[in-house]
Amino acid sequence: MSEQIAVVTGAGSGVGRAVALELAAGGWRLVLAGRRAEALQGTAELAGLPGERVLAVPTDVTDAEAVAALFAAAERRFGRVDLLFNNAGAFGAAVPLEDLSLADWQAVVDLNLTGSFLCAQAAFRLMKRQDPQGGRIINNGSVSAHVPRPRSIAYTATKHAVTGLTRSLSLDGRPYRIACGQIDIGNAATDMTAAMDVGVRQANGRITPEPTMDVADVARTVRHMAELPLEANVQFATVMATTMPYIGRG
Repeated sequence: MSEQIAVVTGAGSGVGRAVALELAAGGWRLVLAGRRAEALQGTAELAGLPGERVLAVPTDVTDAEAVAALFAAAERRFGRVDLLFNNAGAFGAAVPLEDLSLADWQAVVDLNLTGSFLCAQAAFRLMKRQDPQGGRIINNGSVSAHVPRPRSIAYTATKHAVTGLTRSLSLDGRPYRIACGQIDIGNAATDMTAAMDVGVRQANGRITPEPTMDVADVARTVRHMAELPLEANVQFATVMATTMPYIGRG
């Protein structure tokens, strides 16, 4: 059983909640971050951890002061952070490119990219100075970090950028025992992907249902990445529904 401390963003639902529950089952102590306090409390209750092993911190990851407060709270409660699962994100408006407003574009960039950077920066600062030094950051990318969906320019652009963030963190973290990897997820069954069962737009313009996979399979993969010794790192992992239309010619 692990006695390490993990910060999970977007922990109130979906992939974030599933990963938090999987880590809790492995003995991790948790700092749960997200915008909705009641959703974070729900995750904490599902985790079944005693109060001294879990901390819920309502956080807007696009706000630098809120992110600083999150990691300060984690340090006060637990003394260190061993893992950041950088998960908070959103798809944004699925509209024709020419109809995407600047505000909608900026909202996705702020959450998916700037929010990931701010959390990684705060984690890096703490991991660099804590004793023992070091830790791990796992960024939630997407299969969109490799190929786009139609009408997803903001989401796709930010997920490509997250890959650059992952690579830079990996390089800059080397002297300080800070490892960084990325998990690219395709069609995990969550509220965010509920439309898959009804049908989503394909490259040929058709609306077609797509297969999904159990989000618990994603959570187990993240836990495996998280529990490696810092001398080893899964740099990139892709976990996807086996028959989703990703590999192939459309």
